Amino acid sequence: MCSGQPREECGALSCILAESGGEAFTGEVDLLRDPGTRIAAVIPALNEAGAIQRVVEGLRAQRTVPLHEVIVVDNGSTDGTGEVARRAGATVVREERRGYGRACYAGMLAAKDADVLVLLDGDAADDPGDLPRVLAPLLRGDADLVVGSRARGSRERGSMTPHQVFGNRVAAHLMRALYGVRVSDLGPFRAIRRADLLALEMREMTYGWSVEMMVKAARLDYRYCEVPARYQRRVGVSKVGGTLRGSVWAGWCILSTTLRYARWRPRGVRR
Repeated sequence: MCSGQPREECGALSCILAESGGEAFTGEVDLLRDPGTRIAAVIPALNEAGAIQRVVEGLRAQRTVPLHEVIVVDNGSTDGTGEVARRAGATVVREERRGYGRACYAGMLAAKDADVLVLLDGDAADDPGDLPRVLAPLLRGDADLVVGSRARGSRERGSMTPHQVFGNRVAAHLMRALYGVRVSDLGPFRAIRRADLLALEMREMTYGWSVEMMVKAARLDYRYCEVPARYQRRVGVSKVGGTLRGSVWAGWCILSTTLRYARWRPRGVRR
């Protein structure tokens, strides 16, 4: 997935893009070299009725990189999240089995006509205005997986708890040590081609989904890139950082997943 470049060159490219501060990705430029590229946003959501309209409308308002479809995966909400999202213009998919990864997986399958997938959360913490910046390296052919880094961007005070910040740093250091990828954040706002995501054979159906994607992408030599992203205080109570139990469980899923796929290879590839 490195367009014929050696892995060393791909890694260097990723670091340059990640540390550019985002200047190269701002401004009025046409990022779609191929106007036929279909881009879909996938938003997992559980009881986000107070935030989901803002997220959907913010994405649909983007003109630099128009989206083919905005898909909200209602993960068993009881507050009318799905109906609010539908009125805002999203395609709504219902996934009753709880789990962040299950919702993302259901959205990936539902976006069957898309070439590129953008994933972000439905709590309005991610800024839809960062969409062009997150997509730019991938659409320009410079990267295979792009993650919006809150560490390289800006994080509103109170948007992440201290234990979330600490756990994120530990996982990022582990990924650097084990996989040689210069990771600063495991942010949810990311972009990847749908075919590349399918090739990762995703299995983690809870909070390990995001790090599994990054670990397996490293195992397949995908070119990894980070861009600065803005992160705001979410609307409502966090399912992860809102309780100690939720934080511990999410932390365990993330750290164990980071280690679990250290020797992973796709099916049919000899170890």
